[in-house]
Amino acid sequence: MTQFIDRRQNMGKKSTVNRQRFIRRYKNQIKRAVSDAIGKRSITDIDKGERISIPAKDTSEPQFHQGSGGKIERVLPGNDVFVSGDHISRPSQKEMAGGDGEASNAGSGEDDFVFQLSREEFLELYFEDLELPDLVKKELARIPTLRTVRAGVTTTGVPTNINVLRSMRQATGRRISLATPHKRQLKEQEAALLTCLAKEPKTKENNDAILALQEEILRLKKKIEKIPFIDTIDLRYNNRVRIPSPSTQAVMFCIMDVSGSMDEPKKDIAKRFFILLYLFLTKNYAKIDLVFIRHHTSAKEVSETDFFYSRETGGTVVSSALELLYQIIEQRYPADAWNIYVAQASDGDNWNADSPYCLDLLQEKIMPLLQYFAYIEIMPRHHQSLWEVYQLIHQKYPNFAMENIDTVVDIYPVFRELFKRKTA
Repeated sequence: MTQFIDRRQNMGKKSTVNRQRFIRRYKNQIKRAVSDAIGKRSITDIDKGERISIPAKDTSEPQFHQGSGGKIERVLPGNDVFVSGDHISRPSQKEMAGGDGEASNAGSGEDDFVFQLSREEFLELYFEDLELPDLVKKELARIPTLRTVRAGVTTTGVPTNINVLRSMRQATGRRISLATPHKRQLKEQEAALLTCLAKEPKTKENNDAILALQEEILRLKKKIEKIPFIDTIDLRYNNRVRIPSPSTQAVMFCIMDVSGSMDEPKKDIAKRFFILLYLFLTKNYAKIDLVFIRHHTSAKEVSETDFFYSRETGGTVVSSALELLYQIIEQRYPADAWNIYVAQASDGDNWNADSPYCLDLLQEKIMPLLQYFAYIEIMPRHHQSLWEVYQLIHQKYPNFAMENIDTVVDIYPVFRELFKRKTA
C-alpha cells in the first residue's frame, strides 16, 4: 500500500496549512476583528499578536436537516419517560435560543469562536491594503550579507548531506560498466556449453570441454557477484556554499519639532505615527536604519530615548532640521545605495522668514534624493506658513505627502491615506 509522508517544515505547528485555509475562508470576519482590535490598543503595541473573536453565526456551516411537518419515527436511547403513542409538545423559541441574559434551566447557546493571530498574521492583515510608493530595491553600500545556496554535488562531505539519488545513480552506472564485459563473456560461454551438451555421441574431448566451460561460467558469475552494490567512490554529497547576498536596506529619518508649542499630547501623537511607519517599513526591507532629529531654533541628531523624552524646548526654525538632514544623507547615506524615507511631525509653527528657505532646501537638494517624504501636521486649528510652503512641494513632487492630524484617533486613517495602494 502506498504511503504519503508530509515532511514539510511547519515551524513545529502541524496545523499551519489549516490556519492559512481558515484565514483565507474567514478573511472578512478576521479583518473586521483586527480593525476592532486596533481601536483598543496603542500604536506602541501594534507589533504583537491578537486574540480575536469571530461571531458564531459567521462560522456556521450549512447543514441538511428534516423540515417541519410529516410523520417521523425515531428510537431514542435512554428514554424512560415516553412510550409509543405519546404526543411531545414542541419547545418554545425562547427555550431553544437561550443566552437571553436571564437565568434559565433550559435552552443552550454557542459562544463566539476565539482565534489567536500570530504577530506575522496580524501585521499582514493590518498592512494588507498598503504599499510603499515607488519602492526601489537598491544594493547595499556596505559589505553585503552572506547566504547559503546549493552548489551541485561533491565527492566529499558529511553523512547528513548525502544525496541518495545521485549516489544510487553513480553506483548503478559503475555496476553496469564493470559487469557488462563479464556478462557478455558469460552469455557466450553459456551458449557454447549448450552446444557441447547437445553433441552426440559423448566423447572424452567433449566432456573435458563441458567441464572447462562450467568452470569458466562459475568463475564469471563469482566475478559479477563480487561487484559491490554501492562503493565509497559512488557517494555524492550536496554541496552548499556561502555567497554575498545584496539585501535591500532603507534609512528612516524621524524629524520632530520640540518647540514650546509642541506639548506632550502632540509629541505622543508624533511618536505613535513614527512607530507605525517603522513597523510598515520592516515588512519591506531587511534592514532599517533609524536617524532621529529634534529641532527648535537649532537641530541635532539624538538617540531614540532623547528624541521622545528629552525636555529641551525653544523657538522654531524648521530649516535647521532640513539642513542637518541633507548633511547626514551626504555623509552617510548616498542616494544611489539607500532607500531614504523621511517622516516629519510638527504643529506647523515656523519663523515666517524661514519658510521660503525651507522651500529652496527641499526643492533643490533634498527631494531628488528621497523615496518618500511624509509630513504630518498636528494642528486642530488653521494652518500657518509652513503648511502653505509644503503644499507647493506636494504639487511638484509625487513622492511628497502631507496630512493633518487632530487627535490620536486620526493616526491610522491618516497613515492609510499616506500609503494607500495605488490603483492602475
